Amino acid sequence: MAVPKKKVSRMKRGQRRSADALAAPTYIEDKNTGELRRPHHIDLKTGMYRGRQVLAVKAAE
Repeated sequence: MAVPKKKVSRMKRGQRRSADALAAPTYIEDKNTGELRRPHHIDLKTGMYRGRQVLAVKAAE
């Protein structure tokens, strides 16, 4: 059975747990529309991704 030889210090325990923190999602300003959107995601309002039209935009009713 694995038994720790020494007590883990508060610093080492904190270093291990530092990766568990939740990060807020990042948003960038769109170059064309100026609205905020997630990086590396398609802009659903315009259907553009990296300067190309990849989705057909539905007509506004």
